[in-house]
Amino acid sequence: MPVRPTAIAFIALVALSACQSRPPSRPASFPALDIHIAHINDHHSHLEPTPGFELEIDGIATRAEIGGFPRIAALFKDSGSLPNLLKIHAGDAMTGTLYHTVYKGEADAALMNTVCFDAFQPGNHEFDEGDAGLRKFLDHLRAGPCATTILGANIEPAIGTPLAPRSRDDTLRPYLLKTFGEVTVALVGIVTSGKTVNSSRPLPTTRFADETASAQRAIDELKARGIRHIVLVTHQGYEADKAMAEQLSDVDAIVGGDSHTLLGDFSAFGATGPKAAGPYPGVARNRDGDPVCIGQAWEYGKAFGLMHIRFDERGSVEACGGNLSLVLGDDFAQQDGSGNFVALDDRARQKLIGRLAGEPAVRVTRPDPAAQAELTRYSHRLVEMKQQKIGIAQEALCLVRVPGEAGNRSAGIDGCAAANTLARGSDIAQTVAEAYRQASRLADIALQNGGGIRSGLPQGAVTIDAAHTVLPFSNTLIEIPLTGQQVIEVLEEAAANHLDRKGSNGSHPYAAGLRWHLDMSQARGRRFSNLEVLDRASGEWRALDTRRDYLVVTSDYLAGGGDGYGRLAAIHRNGRSTDTYRLYTQTFIDYLQEKGAIARLPAAEYSHQQVIAKDGLLLRGDDR
Repeated sequence: MPVRPTAIAFIALVALSACQSRPPSRPASFPALDIHIAHINDHHSHLEPTPGFELEIDGIATRAEIGGFPRIAALFKDSGSLPNLLKIHAGDAMTGTLYHTVYKGEADAALMNTVCFDAFQPGNHEFDEGDAGLRKFLDHLRAGPCATTILGANIEPAIGTPLAPRSRDDTLRPYLLKTFGEVTVALVGIVTSGKTVNSSRPLPTTRFADETASAQRAIDELKARGIRHIVLVTHQGYEADKAMAEQLSDVDAIVGGDSHTLLGDFSAFGATGPKAAGPYPGVARNRDGDPVCIGQAWEYGKAFGLMHIRFDERGSVEACGGNLSLVLGDDFAQQDGSGNFVALDDRARQKLIGRLAGEPAVRVTRPDPAAQAELTRYSHRLVEMKQQKIGIAQEALCLVRVPGEAGNRSAGIDGCAAANTLARGSDIAQTVAEAYRQASRLADIALQNGGGIRSGLPQGAVTIDAAHTVLPFSNTLIEIPLTGQQVIEVLEEAAANHLDRKGSNGSHPYAAGLRWHLDMSQARGRRFSNLEVLDRASGEWRALDTRRDYLVVTSDYLAGGGDGYGRLAAIHRNGRSTDTYRLYTQTFIDYLQEKGAIARLPAAEYSHQQVIAKDGLLLRGDDR
């Protein structure tokens, strides 16, 4: 398929950048160069397409499959004829579906090897099963026909550990050099440091250096070698990428991941279409005042990024262009006059495909046959397990991390259009916490972090595969006695992790058997108020007693200090906690099977009873 450059933005930046003065460190003359960067990030073991993704096309609600790694592979291969092409994966390939639960990265590596990425930057979730788990995945990746370079300029494993059995660069390289004609382009890899240490499970001996300092050190080394075209491949989030760009000299582009940021213009698809965080590509200014092209490709293989960068004779960015496109299948259903979705016949389908051919925001794509064959090889062994029905969701259980957050993680799920704007926050996190509390039998309170939930649930049948998509990790449940005062301290620390310490907002707390008022505009220590505990015996809500002991059930991940829960980890280490050895996903499955049908909990049982956002805005209450 042809590349569709965003011509207006491209020309505008040409004019803008022409007015910028150049630092004297740039060479007086350098061959002009155009490069293309095809990229994805955060596919999280979502190898199959997501069905029922909803868009509005010419005012008509329309559903189609979105994503699927074989379609992503097709787009990478379709881009292969472009001059000076770089193929990049910006991390978090693993964890998220049953494919990871069963195959531990083998299936992801097999599909990635149908693309042959030039570079892969491991994300924080690549360390979820430690350095040994990452090494096993990378061994699968390197067993294929590709020579994908594994980046990591700020990852420093100890010699003798799985990532560095003999030397520092056994597995990871700080950068990759690609030569196009007379010009060399460098790809430098950076992963978020604090989040990887706090939210995953790397070895204590594996050091994660400061992101910005590591990037500049690599850039300076490359400059000393006469290399002037530098692209960072990062896994730290879009906002962090923009902030880093401003602090660095001589960086030209950043291709990133981690924040699952959608960029581009999807206004043609109406109110039900996805909402982007900004244009694609974004443009920042580095410390020299030069443009920096910044791109990210949303999540789960739903989007494909194709960036076009033009360098001038001084080796500086002259213009940024390209598109981020939603990757759609070629079968569609549209809403009829009765509100039902009806599959289009072949004539209407071909007409709609022709209509979408002129839209840069979508790519209607058939799966690559070789990639589809690889996927089929793995999927055949999962079919029976994946399709086993364990219950029914009577209404959508929406995914939210922090009430009032800007992005909607449940975009495309019917009934979740405004979920991120409501005080109650995450329906699915609330339900999972309730499953924990009921599984424990003894616990007064169940504690769950918003980031530990990886997917919402649409209305309809719930399968084992769906349960593993919601809770994809290998965590067990831990019971820990806490005083009421310690409960407050744990909650305050969890919120402070993202409000004050710039850590992952996945730390944001949800609970069953505990409810509160939250004011995120206040300082730490004053955010949580009106805390009440649901008494197991009487079924009545009572004020939290700071001096009383409560039994709290949570995942071993949080009990170990993951996502910034250091206070909880300190209590866990004193030996008073009990590991139930119950897998948390199985707990959720058991809850669904026992209930048969689930829906959103009564409003009074949500942990967030009233929420004031960081900007002081009182969030809207339950909309039911």
